[in-house]
Amino acid sequence: MSTLTISIIVVFVMGYMLIATESLTKINKAAIALLMLAACWILYMVDPAQFIQVMHPDVKVAADAVMSFGNKLIVEHLGDTATTLFFLMGAMTIVEIVDQNGGFNWVKNVMQSKSKRGLMWKIAFMTFVLSAILDNLTTSIVMIMILRKLIKSHEDRMIYASLIIISANSGGAFSPIGDVTTIMLWNKGLITAAGVISEIFIPSLLSMVIPALVLQFMLKGDILVDVALEKGGSADSRDEFSGGERKLIFAIGVGGLMFVPVFHTLTGLPPFMGILCVLGILWTVTEVLYHRLHRKIGGSEDFAKRVSNLLSRIDMSTILFFLGILMAVACLEEVGVLEQVGKGLNVAFSGNHYAVTGIIGVLSSIVDNVPLVAGSMGMYPVVPTGDMAVDGIFWQLLAYCAGVGGSMLIIGSAAGVVVMGLEKITFGWYMKKISWIAFIGYIAGIASYWAIRTFIFTTPL
Repeated sequence: MSTLTISIIVVFVMGYMLIATESLTKINKAAIALLMLAACWILYMVDPAQFIQVMHPDVKVAADAVMSFGNKLIVEHLGDTATTLFFLMGAMTIVEIVDQNGGFNWVKNVMQSKSKRGLMWKIAFMTFVLSAILDNLTTSIVMIMILRKLIKSHEDRMIYASLIIISANSGGAFSPIGDVTTIMLWNKGLITAAGVISEIFIPSLLSMVIPALVLQFMLKGDILVDVALEKGGSADSRDEFSGGERKLIFAIGVGGLMFVPVFHTLTGLPPFMGILCVLGILWTVTEVLYHRLHRKIGGSEDFAKRVSNLLSRIDMSTILFFLGILMAVACLEEVGVLEQVGKGLNVAFSGNHYAVTGIIGVLSSIVDNVPLVAGSMGMYPVVPTGDMAVDGIFWQLLAYCAGVGGSMLIIGSAAGVVVMGLEKITFGWYMKKISWIAFIGYIAGIASYWAIRTFIFTTPL
């Protein structure tokens, strides 16, 4: 391992530690992430030739074109990262439009419960199911918006929000379209829809239910006090649209989000294109409704809840934090660190795939699970039979561990990063209160998968 590689690792670890201690340093995590991104790639560009020769052996680059090729790699990774960022911004904007225009009001009424624990179970199961249909990122945003309508105590809401992270990641792990990593494995033909649903559903469910059983003891009493605290402080104090118009906005917004996987399948375009298409439709519909409202009541056309005004509500610090983290991890990928870690795990555990995938799951709570899964897909060949066959133990466990493992740290998944920004949950609070609970559920899921493959599905479906 070269000096430059070690330097890049040191920069990443130092940046990660500063992000983890944000509550102590009082430095915004987005600022640290951007500095980490810049420092890692600056070090990479000191001598990119040594990394290009190792990671891209089939590409012949002339000495005077090394810097250009390095810049090309950065732009390619930025393009991959941008698809996630635009998806995130589009989804956040859609949910904000639906929320501010009263689209979630009827959902709030359905979800209401006198008991805090009763509400917790409703939120947990709804998040679990929705994340299998949508993706864990979009589901988390939707559920946080609903949660804000129901719980005004920030202390209680952090507990609910933590369960939303766990439930969203667990729900996405058993569905071929529920998480980026399962989509990758499914598209590559390493898992099948029937196989992953039938064999990962129970482990995923346990990884949600067990933490919920523990977290319910942190919630006591009813939520009447919290609801009573809402005295017109919300932007929803005066609904500008009728009940039917609010339901139309909800149907277009949430229905559009659910349609994105279908859009991706039908057109072959990346999911962010579907999100932007839905945003364009919803924006157009609300503009028409506001134009009608202006003709009806007169006055200024600059309504506070128009999309052009709501765009300022998008949390750009979360977007920039996501940019910094993903691009810094991309640098680790380009210097071969992730690949070396994967190979080292395989050697260290003598090919024990439960141990290897279990460790990959733990690592996915530290770095992004997408490059980890991508590296694993490139490292291990598919064989006709055994653990490495289609729907074999390794690939199914990889889908489970990479998805659910991200719940152990709040920055270990897209859902966690978004919730962290929306609810202002600190890394330290989550690690102290939630990480060990998520870990118990994670291990229980692996144990249940072992029992299923040992005694029930001894061979893949």
